Amino acid sequence: MPENQKNILIVEDEPSLVFTLRDTLEAENYNVTVISDGAEVIDAIKETEPDLMILDLMLPNRDGYEICEEIRSLKYTFPVIMLTARDQEIDKVTGLNIGADDYITKPFGVKELLARITARLRRANAYSKSGPVEILKLGPVKIDMNEAKVYKPDDIIEDLSTREVEIIEHLLKNANMPISRDDLLEKVWRYEYSTNTRTVDVHISKLRAKVEVNPDDPRYLVTLHGVGYMLKIN
Repeated sequence: MPENQKNILIVEDEPSLVFTLRDTLEAENYNVTVISDGAEVIDAIKETEPDLMILDLMLPNRDGYEICEEIRSLKYTFPVIMLTARDQEIDKVTGLNIGADDYITKPFGVKELLARITARLRRANAYSKSGPVEILKLGPVKIDMNEAKVYKPDDIIEDLSTREVEIIEHLLKNANMPISRDDLLEKVWRYEYSTNTRTVDVHISKLRAKVEVNPDDPRYLVTLHGVGYMLKIN
């Protein structure tokens, strides 16, 4: 496999769609692995070390929600694009809240999927080990933006997902300034959700638990009630 060729793991059980996806992605010079059984996903991840996963929601033996949740619990941080026939907002929010990075509904255009894959890989690459080391210090906590790791007192190390790094990056660009939920949704998720969704709140809560020594009394990633959030730095 060429040095810069990216590995994409497709988890999908619809033969015609698998054929289209494999043919399209291989034509774009991706290295493609396909599995159709949800029970085989973790073994396939260990074997192929994917740079990105395309994950169907409805699969034999295990659904995509359960798989995505386990992937994140095991600290895998590669981007996950959920692929499903469901188009209700609650399904999208559920997927994003448990760790999916993107969501595309069947039927979809191949060009749209390719564009989303390219965008997600580009953002993931921005935080890869090959980049220059950038350390953000929040009191005794150090955040390595390129390694996507948080180093806390007592030798506690937390892994950050690509989206969590994106959230930090956006807040850091606007440090010590209030950032609304709508702004985060637009700049990080690039989706338009109604403001009654808890997508941002759930992610901020999980991120705060990783970057604060005392998440119940945060000093740096703070909530501004009725406004949004702020990253306070010196």
